Amino acid sequence: QVQLVESGGGLVQPGGSLRLSCAASGTIFSINPMGWYRQAPGKQRELVATVTSGGYTNYADPVKGRFTISRENAKNTVYLQMNSLKPEDTAVYYCYGYIRPSRWDTGEYDYWGQGTQVTVSS
Repeated sequence: QVQLVESGGGLVQPGGSLRLSCAASGTIFSINPMGWYRQAPGKQRELVATVTSGGYTNYADPVKGRFTISRENAKNTVYLQMNSLKPEDTAVYYCYGYIRPSRWDTGEYDYWGQGTQVTVSS
């Protein structure tokens, strides 16, 4: 059973910073990519950033230059450093992994964390 568990959300003032972490556990052969999505009230879930096992990163335009995604492959962990936060960054942030559970699996599957709330407000 694969689990993704996020941590690091909270309340921060505009211009502040937060760091999110997500650790994947269970039977895992590979995770590629890992990433973060977010969902604000009344809106659809949207991509924030992804990172491949080789370190290739992809960012949504609204967060470019402010957020940095990274991962530790040996720990199956992904991070999101969020700087210069804005009220419009307020959302539930979900960790994502495209996971092949074992070397004998022929397929890869989407896995999601439970979400962590990020609120940017003065």
